[in-house]
Amino acid sequence: QVQLVESGGGLVQPGGSLRLSCAVSGDSLDDYHIGWFRQVPGKEREGLACIIADGSTYYKSSMKGRFTVSKDNAKNTMYLEMSSLKPEDTAVYYCAVGGPQKSVLASLLVSCHYSDYDYWGQGTQVTVSS
Repeated sequence: QVQLVESGGGLVQPGGSLRLSCAVSGDSLDDYHIGWFRQVPGKEREGLACIIADGSTYYKSSMKGRFTVSKDNAKNTMYLEMSSLKPEDTAVYYCAVGGPQKSVLASLLVSCHYSDYDYWGQGTQVTVSS
């Protein structure tokens, strides 16, 4: 089965940076679309950055220029690099993968909404505070 293990969360000062990692096991990451999400109490889980296919990357508008999603298929690991962090970025961050899709067309329909993802990490806390 596919399993995801997250790391890299912690406490960071406003304006600082963090790099979250998500190690995927059980299948090749190359066959899946990937995404990073976050959630705070009382709010819906929101998609931050997703790679739906090679060359097809989504970023939530408020994250553009600050967050970068990437993956290393050889290491079967995905990353979220965060910079210029703000207190409002404080949340539990989740990595997720979905698929594999049955066709190329199906892959093109995938979004960065949590409902399109099948396997989830357990979350890592990111706290931005002085």
